[in-house]
Amino acid sequence: MKKRVAIFASGTGSNFEKIADDSRLKEKIDIVLLVCDKPNAAVIKKARDRNINTYVFSAKDFASKQDYETAILEKVKDLDYIFLAGYMRIISPYFLENYKKTILNLHPSLLPKYKGKDAIEQAYKAQEREIGISIHYVNEELDGGGVIAQKSLTVKDGETLEEVTTRIHELEHELYPNVILKLVEEAL
Repeated sequence: MKKRVAIFASGTGSNFEKIADDSRLKEKIDIVLLVCDKPNAAVIKKARDRNINTYVFSAKDFASKQDYETAILEKVKDLDYIFLAGYMRIISPYFLENYKKTILNLHPSLLPKYKGKDAIEQAYKAQEREIGISIHYVNEELDGGGVIAQKSLTVKDGETLEEVTTRIHELEHELYPNVILKLVEEAL
């Protein structure tokens, strides 16, 4: 039986696409819902093009963070997994208390280094030679859950931030679907 999942994203949806279009994953998961906090994000069209239901919200339309998270919880309460793919909101302890299943996040740094926003730029400006990505469980601490997998690259002499960012995204597109596949296969 396929695992029912939601993907949370805020931007272009390149990682969403890689997960949704992975033929191996199509046999193991059913993406039931895209949750997006940016009403004009490109990922929304990508989900709709694949006949995936979307829940789009603007946080400013809610009285509090707990109110919009309550609305999201209602949509995902029966799902097996949530995969964050460029979702630019912090999941609160309230959400985590009420969703007891697995939530994964993809973060563009070799955690525990460079938590939070602009991680690639932070590592690049610090002149790190090894830059990479981490896939981790989500817990109450920002980018602090247990790391499941990491992959890195060596920054080449003279390489621009944009070039490094492109290469980081290539790592993400390769590693995240593989980690998800392994996770759901172990659960089946």
